[in-house]
Amino acid sequence: MSTLSLHVALERPPFELRVGLDLDLTGITAVFGPSGSGKTTLLRVIAGLEREARGTVAFDGETWAAAGAHVPAHRRRIGYVFQDGRLFSHLTVEENLRFALRRGARGSEHPRIELAAAVEALDLRPLLARRAPSLSGGEQQRVAIARALLTSPRLMLMDEPLSSLDVARKKEIVPHIERLPEVFGVPVLYVTHNVDEVARLANDVVLLAAGRVVAQGGVEDIFERADLGSLTGGLEAGAVLRTRVLAHDQGVATLALGAQQLRVPMLKAQVGAMRPIRIHARDVAVATVRPEKLSIRNVLVARILAVEPGSNMNVELLLDVDGTHLRARITRDALE
Repeated sequence: MSTLSLHVALERPPFELRVGLDLDLTGITAVFGPSGSGKTTLLRVIAGLEREARGTVAFDGETWAAAGAHVPAHRRRIGYVFQDGRLFSHLTVEENLRFALRRGARGSEHPRIELAAAVEALDLRPLLARRAPSLSGGEQQRVAIARALLTSPRLMLMDEPLSSLDVARKKEIVPHIERLPEVFGVPVLYVTHNVDEVARLANDVVLLAAGRVVAQGGVEDIFERADLGSLTGGLEAGAVLRTRVLAHDQGVATLALGAQQLRVPMLKAQVGAMRPIRIHARDVAVATVRPEKLSIRNVLVARILAVEPGSNMNVELLLDVDGTHLRARITRDALE
């Protein structure tokens, strides 16, 4: 586990970033918030690209920035993936990767990520001889991720790497991102304003609004908080559930949620793997007796923990399902 301590301020009138964070980084930590909240600026401060920022930045006990001290970006051993691939168009994929490899950390004190490992993890072998302009957006981003890995970083920063991709390309690249911490042992800070990306990829989340940290913690905890609804989804409020894949059969996956089960469309996940899923509050119906003879196949036994105000017409129920929290949005009339 790595640690990141960040206590900084940066003024760009009328915008001001003022952040105090102490993070234990394991897996993928999402930096989430609306457009203009300061997500990209925060990453640039961590990377050492904002020299005007005041305060302290430290990673694993090593001070990167403080009063009178500044470790330059190229010495922080950070892998940075931008919204666009930023590949060298005159080079092949392999040449782009070898360029990064030459710039990577060397020496016994810094474990080096090998070219073959990055190529295999991002499924790039069929692309090695091609040049960047001939690649799709998803292919370019896979190459960009591999290139960042080949600098042998201690920390990966990913700035909305899927924002320019269509739905099909996003589905293609998400599993590759998901495996990075496990395969390469490098923590990831992942900027996005897409709730579904957070639910699928992240263990923890930092929620930003107007240059301030509004909340931080586990994904499930943050997204079940009603007081953060306007920032974490509004009409798309719901819950992130950690499930385990039990079986695949005829295009359907069976998932374990506590002692109960859910059936969902086939997932690209092995039996036994943990898989987060997001369920919208608007997609949950509530019954006081077990429903029968319905097309609905997912029926869970739950206990109502709280009734919370919603819009003028609706309320939200906070439900407990074997220790996991779920939300349901129903009308006030249905509540009565």
